[in-house]
Amino acid sequence: MAQLKYWLWLASRPKLNNKMKLALLEHFGEPDKIYYGEKEEYFLVKGMTRSLAQALEDKNLEHTDRILGDCDRLGLRILTIRDTEYPDRLRNIFDPPLVLYIQGRMPQFDDEVAISMVGTRKASPYAMEMGEKLAFQLAGLGALIVSGLAVGGDAAAHRGALRAGGFTAAVIGGGHDIIYPSEHRFLYEDIAARGVILSEYPPGTEHDGRHFPVRNRIISGLSLGVVVIEAPERSGALITASRALDQGKDVFVIPGRVGDYHCAGSNALLRDGAGVVTDAWDVLGGYVEKYPHKIRSLRMEEPRRFGTAPAKAERPKPDKKEAPAKPQEPKLPLLDLSGDHGLTDDQLRIVKALEGRTVQVDDLIEETQIPTRRVLSALTVLELDRIVTQESGKRFSLAVALK
Repeated sequence: MAQLKYWLWLASRPKLNNKMKLALLEHFGEPDKIYYGEKEEYFLVKGMTRSLAQALEDKNLEHTDRILGDCDRLGLRILTIRDTEYPDRLRNIFDPPLVLYIQGRMPQFDDEVAISMVGTRKASPYAMEMGEKLAFQLAGLGALIVSGLAVGGDAAAHRGALRAGGFTAAVIGGGHDIIYPSEHRFLYEDIAARGVILSEYPPGTEHDGRHFPVRNRIISGLSLGVVVIEAPERSGALITASRALDQGKDVFVIPGRVGDYHCAGSNALLRDGAGVVTDAWDVLGGYVEKYPHKIRSLRMEEPRRFGTAPAKAERPKPDKKEAPAKPQEPKLPLLDLSGDHGLTDDQLRIVKALEGRTVQVDDLIEETQIPTRRVLSALTVLELDRIVTQESGKRFSLAVALK
């Protein structure tokens, strides 16, 4: 804790950009040595000016104490660039953040097939539909979806991942205690409960427009590749794509309508060589060999396995002397719960609750004691996978037989 306050002091120095803070850290080795450093030694760091040195001469730690108190109150963790949990993918970019404020469960990003999905805030209905659909597919196959919690394409990506029962990470451009945009409060809470929210800005920091291009380097830095859902010629999504290319990451684009203003920037990326995305395998195909333990290739087959009736075998003509056989009831596809069924905990509880009966959704919520939003999300996924079927009156039943 004693060292942490010096990290926060350095990270919060006004006037110093991130590049200068990293240069100071490289020269002095530790933030406490910068704190106790002499003014003359500050000028040994390339790019140091009198104005920047003045910011370092302010040794007041009240601000850092306040940050620590706010983090404790909000249940936030703080990671520094020297901590072992800090992702190497992010540490190795040109200008990694000194500290990260974290709410939720921090995954091992270096071991994950993390895919960033970004898009314009003024997304078209087509982009919203395709963004959510692709995120759903990617998360269902084992990818970790990273985005920025903005309106439009970002929100579609987060929602698609949550619907699939997958893990999603949101990188925000302000403090955790200021929900932005305000209409995303429920989405924010869902991500915090089932994923992770990260920021390099301490609590109390407004979501200033200048922060968003800066935070985009984190979105791309945490990922193997970036999918641009839709972007006009001037868009923050293009900044993220540019950062990804600078970092040596892959860039993919969902094709848009030629001549459409909303797609001008993203289609230009395609013209310049970005990967074309029509489904999740266009993104994940290149990562299967390196991450075979993470990508669930069978997931894409589940809708067909559960929802497609087996081909009818040609029935031999009955002997004239024998009575024709009575038609048998078609058997339901089998879902084996003892093996790798690919269901989340919520989905599994719901499937077991539906065995042998039809249940109204309100009764299902009461019986399982799962929050309403999570029940509705799980039912949507199960219905898309053709494991459950919906009848009139919001009643659900199984479309499979359980083993």
